[in-house]
Amino acid sequence: MEVAVYCASSAEIDPLYFNAALKLGALLAENGVTCINGAGRDGLMGALNDAVLEHGGRVKGIIPQFMVDAGWVHARLTETIITETIHERKAAMVRSADAVIALPGGIGTLEELAEIITWRQLGLYRKPVIILNINNYYQPLLSFLEKMISEKFMKEACRELWQVAAGPEAAVELIRTIPTGLPIAPDND
Repeated sequence: MEVAVYCASSAEIDPLYFNAALKLGALLAENGVTCINGAGRDGLMGALNDAVLEHGGRVKGIIPQFMVDAGWVHARLTETIITETIHERKAAMVRSADAVIALPGGIGTLEELAEIITWRQLGLYRKPVIILNINNYYQPLLSFLEKMISEKFMKEACRELWQVAAGPEAAVELIRTIPTGLPIAPDND
């Protein structure tokens, strides 16, 4: 099993988020799940990568050349794939992923999460998308998604496009129990 994980590269965040990334990395490794991410060495991504590797797991990092040139790449990943563009990176991250987990992150993580939910809605990605809501980090986003539904910008069935987990253990349990090949949500404007 391979799981794409979106997360922050910022190192200046609360340690509780680092603890969640470390726990998720350990659980992925212990469950034989390959972690796919953006190949970063810093922030939650670096902590996640270190934890997976320290627990004997595999990390497939996918990173565009300009980020390699900037020195952002983690040096010890199991496999590093270099793309030309960020768009190619994002597509490659989910191409073989059996699920996606979003740890807390910044605008890049939010953009990736919004895109994969959109892909689920369009039927381009039919596997689980898990929002890891550590410390209720994603509560404003979840409220906004509910507003989109209540105001009819999204259909009620769109709630099935994502699952929410309060902690790493729950996220790993969801990727183990939600079937792949999920149905497509109804078309939306």
